[in-house]
Amino acid sequence: MLTHSDLRELQTNSLKMQGWIRRQTFSPENEKTLRRFSSWEVSELILGLNQSTFRGKMAADPSLPAGMVEPEGRQRWFTLDEVNILRRKINPRGKSLMPERPQGRAFRTAIANFKGGAGKSTIALHFAHAAALDGYRVLCVDFDPQATLSHSMGLTDVSEEQTVWGIMARDLINETEAQNNVPKGAASGTALPRRSIPSSITDLGLQRLRLADFIQPTNWPTIDVIPSCANAAFVEFASAQYRHLNPEWSFFAAVNRFLDQLPDDQWDLIFFDCPPAIGYQSMNAVFAADMLYIPSGPGYWEYDSTTSFIGQLSEALEDLAYGFEGALSADKVRLPKAFHDVRFLLTRYEPGNELHRAMNSAFGKVFGDKLCQHPVEMTRAVEQSGRFLSSIYEMDYRDMTRETWRRARESFDRAYGEFRDVMLPHWRGGADALSADKVGEGVDA
Repeated sequence: MLTHSDLRELQTNSLKMQGWIRRQTFSPENEKTLRRFSSWEVSELILGLNQSTFRGKMAADPSLPAGMVEPEGRQRWFTLDEVNILRRKINPRGKSLMPERPQGRAFRTAIANFKGGAGKSTIALHFAHAAALDGYRVLCVDFDPQATLSHSMGLTDVSEEQTVWGIMARDLINETEAQNNVPKGAASGTALPRRSIPSSITDLGLQRLRLADFIQPTNWPTIDVIPSCANAAFVEFASAQYRHLNPEWSFFAAVNRFLDQLPDDQWDLIFFDCPPAIGYQSMNAVFAADMLYIPSGPGYWEYDSTTSFIGQLSEALEDLAYGFEGALSADKVRLPKAFHDVRFLLTRYEPGNELHRAMNSAFGKVFGDKLCQHPVEMTRAVEQSGRFLSSIYEMDYRDMTRETWRRARESFDRAYGEFRDVMLPHWRGGADALSADKVGEGVDA
């Protein structure tokens, strides 16, 4: 017979292996570092210039970062900070290399599906890295207690108070205090009940934390993350208790309220990595999102799970719309929740697999133009990147054949490029459009 003590011992043994893997993957200081990018990558894959043009620009302007030449090497290698300086200063034919950045707040995308292994964390990680190489400043919010995205970003020692759980508990305190300060005489003459939050919550000191205390830097200089941790699984149990303490608390808008307090121009894109479930955390993610990206593997059971997911998500959002009608009058959002767009993205796709091609066709017949045209292909390089908690963009192409690396990168480049092309027209609507739930061609959930 096995008890919790045996499970704890198994975890201890696993943590030892976890530490060994990190030592192989991260730097000797057990910190994840970002590699440099070769002049070939910088010119052709990042800035979109041919190498002769890039060399000409470098030779003509000595003030440009020169990068570093490795011993016994000829090619120059640049840090991401140097790449971004090159992006700002090089203007081929008078054309800026900076990415389009519409006015207003950052555009938010939730990557969600309750099927485990659908590729949510993989897509969030690769889209964040692709966007950073595209010149955007990125914030990732890890809602998944498995914390795969946080670990992949190099964050392995996180306090649960500084995760989404802390944000939600802090929101409960603030919202309850605000409700208690409302004049008690309602129009109907009915007095609003005064809610009391127990000291076990108020004494955590969450109200003393600054907004920035929940946000951690990563090994990518233009990517920050609100991390998760294993203890963040407690949020599902805690949130149910919190709702009992204050039934009027609009729990699903907690993260949205937090993000609305951040400076509009601090980041450009925000990605939410959702847990494989419809719960308090995932509902916060989809409610705060402007666009919903739903990854799915190319098998029938995954198609079946995805179908169930969108049905249950629809029901959950409908329940919120009627259960909290009128409760968000002071917020920047309205019910029912509506998205600017919803997209389905096939992952682990093998073009030569007849079943995968058939399922791609089936997804297309059902979801039409909401199905992404560029699925993420399963390659050996992608499998290897997952084992080492890295994206294909972080992996050095010299560690494998360049063709293997480039094929994997091109798959993610195409998927990210399609995301960017879909997202930008909605983003161009401006801050007012993103603050409203239903704009233009918005998709009702």
